[in-house]
Amino acid sequence: MSLNIDHVTKQFGQYKAVNDLSIQVPKGEMFGMLGANGAGKTTTFRMMLGLLDPSEGSITWDQQKIDYSRTGLIGYLPEERGLYPKLTVKEQLVYLGKLKGMKKPDILREAEKWLDLFKVPEYLNKKIEELSKGNQQKIQFIAAVLHNPELLILDEPFSGLDPLNVDLLKQAVHQLKDEGTTIVFSSHRMEHVEELCEYLCILHKGSPVVHGRLKEIKQAYGKKNIVIRADYSLDFLRSFSGVTKFDQHSSGARIQVDGLETAKQIFKEISEKGFVERFELEEPSLHDIFVEKVGTSYE
Repeated sequence: MSLNIDHVTKQFGQYKAVNDLSIQVPKGEMFGMLGANGAGKTTTFRMMLGLLDPSEGSITWDQQKIDYSRTGLIGYLPEERGLYPKLTVKEQLVYLGKLKGMKKPDILREAEKWLDLFKVPEYLNKKIEELSKGNQQKIQFIAAVLHNPELLILDEPFSGLDPLNVDLLKQAVHQLKDEGTTIVFSSHRMEHVEELCEYLCILHKGSPVVHGRLKEIKQAYGKKNIVIRADYSLDFLRSFSGVTKFDQHSSGARIQVDGLETAKQIFKEISEKGFVERFELEEPSLHDIFVEKVGTSYE
């Protein structure tokens, strides 16, 4: 069982929001979808949900087309939150759970389980408008997972959350994955994607520019980062052949090089100049790869 996006294009008039996108998300995996605003992420999510039909290509879950009749298999946390402020948390979740075909006792059991997990059991009878934005987001997340979906789509799930609540949400996402839920999510925080996802896709102007297993993407990137600390100035490395980026700081420098051979040459050079306290080769960050492929930071 997997999510298959097969040569999907979505066109609005002359504008292609998504252009020939092919992705396979294995069952039980977490898949990261990255892209600047307007890259086509939300349009892709809406096609996954059956809310929009592709202009070309197909989207299937377990080899069957996703349409409105199968949305009960899917949970969705939209980037634009949408809860009814005058309802209590209980009333809100019962209403949304019934839309997914659940019975009230099952809804309340699941709601109480998730509220306990998020350490806010006392919120069950509070009105939505009485909650902070971060806590409203927890309720929106609970609404997305209440019916135990097979496929969960999270659009910017961590935005607006403080670090403690980010950790709670990460725990919840890990728990769902361990229980077999397939999760697709977008995030502006690349460290979250690096931490949570084994597979990812970077979209740029509707087209995939990077796609695959994160580990293999990093290996194929070529460029490496080096952290150096020495008891003399490292400024001469700015103009060293093969250095593509140089950041000086008080205790040393962090540089980017075009490959392992350059790293070896730099190590030889600085070892001959004096004492080297630290020389650490790092993998390229997802942010480095994004900037190279898309031409701008993901903010």
